[in-house]
Amino acid sequence: MAYESVSTNRIRYAAAAIFMQVLLGVLYSWSIFRGPLTQLHGWSKAETLAPYRYSLLVFAAGMIIAGFWQDRKGPRLVASIGGVLLGLGCLLASFFGDTVNGLIFSYGTVSGLGIGFAYVTPIAMCVKWFPDKRGMIVGLAVMGFGAGPLLFGPLLEALIGNDPAQFAQTIPRTFLILSVIFFVGVIGAAQFYRVPPSGWRPTGWTPPTGRAAAVEMPPSEALRTWQFYALWLVYFLGTSVGLTAIGEASPQLQEMAKTGAVMTTGAALGVMSIFNGLGRLGWGSVSDRFGRKAAILGMCAFSITACLGLLRQASDFTMLLAGFCMAAFSYGGYLALMPSLTADYFGPRNLGANYGLLFTAWGICGYVVPGYFAPIMDRARAAGDLASGYRQIYTTLAAIALAGAVITLSLRTPQKGHAT
Repeated sequence: MAYESVSTNRIRYAAAAIFMQVLLGVLYSWSIFRGPLTQLHGWSKAETLAPYRYSLLVFAAGMIIAGFWQDRKGPRLVASIGGVLLGLGCLLASFFGDTVNGLIFSYGTVSGLGIGFAYVTPIAMCVKWFPDKRGMIVGLAVMGFGAGPLLFGPLLEALIGNDPAQFAQTIPRTFLILSVIFFVGVIGAAQFYRVPPSGWRPTGWTPPTGRAAAVEMPPSEALRTWQFYALWLVYFLGTSVGLTAIGEASPQLQEMAKTGAVMTTGAALGVMSIFNGLGRLGWGSVSDRFGRKAAILGMCAFSITACLGLLRQASDFTMLLAGFCMAAFSYGGYLALMPSLTADYFGPRNLGANYGLLFTAWGICGYVVPGYFAPIMDRARAAGDLASGYRQIYTTLAAIALAGAVITLSLRTPQKGHAT
């Protein structure tokens, strides 16, 4: 059995993972582009949302491929290819981003695939390096992803500017600058990745009895358990609130800002991203102490409160931002807990592949749910009553979060000899 001799050895892998995740978090800053694209091209809400929806869907598909691949070839190669694809997608967007289909292909498909490749590798790597703090370390790793808009929100606003006459030049230039950042940053961080030797444990750590008895299941066996599909539904329903809120945050905050705002929309997205990141670390740590199920139920309660108590009846900028921050705080927890639950239920050995399959819930949710609500908002805008559209959205999302809580109550770990 191999044991860690220097406690700080594994810290560098976590640091590289967090740095990469911050860069990948550009995905959550897409709403910054929506207003300028509308002003430049006259696109509808559904059209400006389309590249974001496709990026989420392709992101999830990339996770499946990368999950299987990194379990066999290791994280360094897969994450490096993810950086190449992400940078290439932004480079293509700088040339072909003047049409909806061009952005769907470049940013939505190529960059989305790159994010999927790069995202799963640090998670799988960190779970193997930190078996003693699984929820906390995954939360810390993906906290960087959630906090990405704290960097990219103000940066994109500054690069794009606020002069509509310049958008035809500043938007392509922004994608070009992003491509350079990703080519250098993501590929560079990937060079620090490696996995521990087989049988490795932190010094002095003994697996808890329940975790030591956890079933190690390859994807073919995990897919034959009812727990996989229950987790899939919890993931889909639980992230519906956050993904919709992230997609609508910038347009809705800009509309509310007309009656008074305490900060710019980019700064507000940065604040929202802080709560997104804190939710990942916070709920991950809560789950280590009180259990995964208790943490998920708490996240559902936060989502319902955000939707019905704040977002549905927001009357000013501050109240709206508070609702978005609550939704982001809850949403962030799912990105920390679901990898940990996957390892708890099906073992860490095949985490990349198993979590890649489970992550399809997030990708399909990101494509279907915001897309379902976009026409509702277009109709509300046409009728001159945006408030009614938002009320309908957040009432529906509260019901979805409640359904996720009900399914969560049924969850239990698969037992050895009872995989089906």
